Amino acid sequence: MKSLVTVFKSVVLSLLLVASALAADKVNINTADAATLESVLVGIGQSKAEAIVEYRKTHGPFKSAEELAMVKGIGLKTVEKNRDRIELRATAAAPARPTQARQQSPVTRR
Repeated sequence: MKSLVTVFKSVVLSLLLVASALAADKVNINTADAATLESVLVGIGQSKAEAIVEYRKTHGPFKSAEELAMVKGIGLKTVEKNRDRIELRATAAAPARPTQARQQSPVTRR
């Protein structure tokens, strides 16, 4: 009977872990507003979420998740807790300009 209870607990725990992993939202830290950052990231409240947005406005888009630790009040432990939730897709890029081939004038020899 004791082993049956242990198996049951293991199954329940496994289901909870799978459910939480599937339910974990992702957030693009380069485009999300403070409310979205606060609701998705673990350990990030309103003031830290607003600090992320301000840092992004001042310094430009984040290039890596670790760069989030540059925001005052956010450490590498918080970044690690949220690594699976953080996305870094670049913001809308400017359209590429078509390259124009240089026309070279024929070389004349003297």
